[in-house]
Amino acid sequence: MSLNYTQPNVPYGRLSLAIACITLAQSANAQDPIVVEGTLQQTPRDNAVQVEPSALEQLRAATSDSASLLRDVPGVSLYGAGGVSSQPSIHGLADDRLRVKVDGMDLIAACPNHMNPPLSYVDPSNIGQLKVFAGITPVSLGGDSIGGTIVADRPEPEFARTGEANLIKGEVGAFYRSNNDAIGGNLSATHATESLSINYSGSWSQADNYTAGDDFKAFTDTGRPGHDLPLDEVGSTAYDTQNHNLNLALKAGDNLFETRFSYQDMPEQLYPNQRMDLLENEQKLINLAWTRRMNWGVIETRAYHEQVDHFMDFGDDKRFWYGSLSGPGNPCSPISFHGDPAGTCAGGMPMYSESKNTGLSLKADIDLNATNLLRVGTEFQRFRLDDYWTASGGGMGPGTFQNINNGQRDRNALYAELETQQSDQWLTLVGVRYERVSTDADDVHGYNTAMTAAGMQYMDSMAFNEQDHSQTDHNVDLTALARYQYSNTLDIELGLARKVRSPNLYERYTWSTWPMAATMNNFVGDGNGYVGDVNLNPETAYTASATFDWHASDRSWVVTATPFYTHVDDYIDAVQRAGWAEDQFNVLQYDNQSARLYGVDLSMQLPLASNRLGTWGFKGVINYTDGENRKTGDDLYNIMPLNGRFTLTHQKAGWDNAIEWIVVDEKDEVSDIRNEISTSGYSLINLRASHSWDQVRLDLGIENLFDRAYALPTGGAYTGQGRTMSMTGIPWGIAVPGMGRSAYVGIKVMF
Repeated sequence: MSLNYTQPNVPYGRLSLAIACITLAQSANAQDPIVVEGTLQQTPRDNAVQVEPSALEQLRAATSDSASLLRDVPGVSLYGAGGVSSQPSIHGLADDRLRVKVDGMDLIAACPNHMNPPLSYVDPSNIGQLKVFAGITPVSLGGDSIGGTIVADRPEPEFARTGEANLIKGEVGAFYRSNNDAIGGNLSATHATESLSINYSGSWSQADNYTAGDDFKAFTDTGRPGHDLPLDEVGSTAYDTQNHNLNLALKAGDNLFETRFSYQDMPEQLYPNQRMDLLENEQKLINLAWTRRMNWGVIETRAYHEQVDHFMDFGDDKRFWYGSLSGPGNPCSPISFHGDPAGTCAGGMPMYSESKNTGLSLKADIDLNATNLLRVGTEFQRFRLDDYWTASGGGMGPGTFQNINNGQRDRNALYAELETQQSDQWLTLVGVRYERVSTDADDVHGYNTAMTAAGMQYMDSMAFNEQDHSQTDHNVDLTALARYQYSNTLDIELGLARKVRSPNLYERYTWSTWPMAATMNNFVGDGNGYVGDVNLNPETAYTASATFDWHASDRSWVVTATPFYTHVDDYIDAVQRAGWAEDQFNVLQYDNQSARLYGVDLSMQLPLASNRLGTWGFKGVINYTDGENRKTGDDLYNIMPLNGRFTLTHQKAGWDNAIEWIVVDEKDEVSDIRNEISTSGYSLINLRASHSWDQVRLDLGIENLFDRAYALPTGGAYTGQGRTMSMTGIPWGIAVPGMGRSAYVGIKVMF
């Protein structure tokens, strides 16, 4: 097996071989050797952490949630959500506070509950590279975010070796997980010549509700006649999804042209911490790219267009009929919901989100000389969103509720950064980025345009319509990084950054204070309702961090420590509205305040022994983050408590095995304004084993070996069953539990 590439005249090995290494790893067990030729892109030398290809491979059989592949990355935790849509958090900042780039695109969640985040469109089996820029992010990869950047790319195109007519290869995989009877499979096939590559990849997975390690609730009712859930079953955790991708690549001299078509059909993804469920999500996407190697560097252009049609209503575990009619054959019970006039009945609550996302980018890496590399670029993004709820009877009619009417969010960006090898020991990176973010939305109305409409729909909509909705933000990001090689065993990296994020459309343009409507606008999973504010300012974060990297001269062992501190002006948090009370769900208002976050990430990788029993090693990650609202003194919401993951690894005769010990401290520093639920500390044991043959790979494992009962510290409030449309119709104070013991098996056959 060989790898051919042309290395430019850049210092300190700045040509990234990550893509090639992953491609080689994926084809290492193929019958025929593969030669990968083409342009490899340069990436800045910074504190990015890349998930190793072996770790990606080992976790694919254990999860259908691509975000969970980041579980071993220092500083990263996960917001609980649907079974394939958890949201990564970096140092306590999550969701739109992160920039998540998928195949070079900036995808945006198009849902009032953010049920379709960017990583939910990529199956774990189809991720070739996964990288995290925590905290200090180069301006070439940051923008419109304050917490960091996650880069997820599908595998690079492969071409036939020089002199051979064709390359034909592929793989077929399948898995099963016991706890929730999850099953799924994937298929990938490539046909390529020296200059043309055609690849199809597809995946499908589905699962039932999962069960916790023990009973975690005191009720079984779902609000649907004849449908109850056992006390240990976590309602609304089932899912069903499929993804299809077709990639065409053409290599012509120093040019690489790519066209990717993607399609997702997700018929169901239920949510245990939201009052609604995803009952259809369809994505259609085209992504075009051109990369060319010049004698002075690399140039890349990209254009993409995405269309998403999203539908929500109540899944099987949530009550469907609401109203006050009674009598033989009437599906409504005599229990009314918010503002429902007497003698009416409502069936479900259909909610639609339709979005169009178009992006263009042009960037260049310019080799100024042997010690200086300049990166410049421009980006444009145009996002359109309609969020509307059709009538279903009762107080939800006779018309359509316009949650966001013709929402618009446009970004225009310019950036430049200079990477300089100052000496044999010093490397610096400085950059500036300017973004113009414009948002707007049209006037709205509720289900009923009469002044007597339930929940003050008329008055709230009129108050919103009287405001000027157009907002334009001028955002400037600054980044400075310096890396110092103190010795052969110690590298030190220091960084400062100023980063700005403009509010999303739901933060600015959701308008109804009606509890029934407000609780539908919630993308943090705490069970509360939220009301937007047109006049929100962008968040501005100032971050300082340092990384100390101790290692052997051959990096056979590595220990790193990264302390960080972030101050955020105009942090978008929640404030009280009239009627707020403790120990219950409330309607809250978005508002600009001030916040600070600090902590430290520790990681280590050590060899232990090599003997007749095999090769033994140890890996460990410890994360600590503290977050506080500086205006109120309240703790920030959904901050992961002190936690660690420690892994004993073992390799022998084709086997790659691991024992994981996960330890999480109690969560007693919680957001009072959101009535966040405290959780107890816990520890879990996971077992993993895999074996690779020439063309077959087998994965086995058991997660939560001892079937421990525990609550997810960042899983939100349990709203997975019952009368979820009513703010007080479900009990407050139950945290979403983690999954009980689950065995899994996965197999992959390569050809």
